[in-house]
Amino acid sequence: MTEASDTSDNTSERIAKYLARAGVASRREVERMIEGGRVTLNGKTLDTPAVKVTQADRIEVDGKPVDPPAATRLWRYHKPTGLVTTHADPEGRETVFDALPKDMGRVISIGRLDLTSEGLLLLTNDGALARALELPSTGWMRRYRARAFGSIDEAAVAKLRAGVTVDGIKYGPMDVEIERETGSNIWLDIGIREGKNREVRKALDSVGLKVNRLIRTAYGPFQLGDLPRGEVKTVPGRVLRDQCGHLVEMASTTGEAVAKKKPPRPGRKPVKRKMGGAGQPGLPRDKAEEDGAKPLKRARGRPAPRRSGPDTGQRPPRKPRGRS
Repeated sequence: MTEASDTSDNTSERIAKYLARAGVASRREVERMIEGGRVTLNGKTLDTPAVKVTQADRIEVDGKPVDPPAATRLWRYHKPTGLVTTHADPEGRETVFDALPKDMGRVISIGRLDLTSEGLLLLTNDGALARALELPSTGWMRRYRARAFGSIDEAAVAKLRAGVTVDGIKYGPMDVEIERETGSNIWLDIGIREGKNREVRKALDSVGLKVNRLIRTAYGPFQLGDLPRGEVKTVPGRVLRDQCGHLVEMASTTGEAVAKKKPPRPGRKPVKRKMGGAGQPGLPRDKAEEDGAKPLKRARGRPAPRRSGPDTGQRPPRKPRGRS
C-alpha cells in the first residue's frame, strides 16, 4: 500500500472507494479503469488500486478532473412497478437508476424491490451507510401492504408469525395483520426484519396466498407517506444523523458515513493474549527442555514427580514411613 500524499490515515482512503463515493463508478469498475490506464494521480498514471488518497490529491479520469466526494446523503424514492433495482440489466429493461434525476450523481439502493413491487426505496451515495442499514442485526422493520388472492385463517397467520421454511430457506417471524378482504382478494399488513429475496411473496405463497400487489410503506423509521409515485426526496441531514447516528458516524472532515464498531458483550472482559511460550519466540526455554527432556505429565490430583538428581542421575531415596 502506498500513500499519495503526506497526510494522516484518518482522512485518507483507497482510491477505488474515493472515486466510488465521488460518483465515478463502482469500486470494481474503478479498479478496471486503473488497469486500463485511465486514472492519473497528481499527474502520474496509476497501475495499481493499492493507493490511498485524500481530497488534497489531484485525480483525473480520462483526462477530466474529479471533484471531491460529497457528504453522505440519503433519499426517499417512490419506486413504481416495471423498474428493476440494478445499475445494469442484462435483459435491457429500464432500471431505477435510469429514471432518477441526473443531478443526483451516482447513488446505490439500500435493499431492493423486485420488478413488480412498488413503494419506498432508500437511496444513498455512501456504501458504508447502505451496508449498515441493510444488515438484519440493525433490527429495522420493513413494512409492506400486500394484496393477495385467496383466504387465510388464524392457523396460517400463526404459522407466518412463527416463521416458515420454503424450499430449504428459513424465513424469520413476520408481523402479520389482516387489513380487509375485497372479493377474492385480501389485504395484509406485513412486517419483516431480514429482507431476503422475495421473502414476502414466498412466505405468503407457502400458506396458499398469491401476491398480486406489494407496496413497501416503511423502512425502519423512514416512511413512504404521501410521496408521489416516481418522486424522490432528500432526507434532511439532521434527520439522517438522528435516525442513523447510532449505526454510523459522520466524519467531520468529509461527511462520510463510517460504520461504528460493535461494543463488547456485557460481562466479558477483554483478554490479552501472551505471545510466545516455552520454546517459542519471545520467551526463554525451560532448563529441562534445553537438556532435551520433555515435560513430565502429571495426573490430576497428584503431585508432580521429581526428576532425577543433577549429579547422580538417580531418583533420591524415599523417606521411610514410620509409625508414631
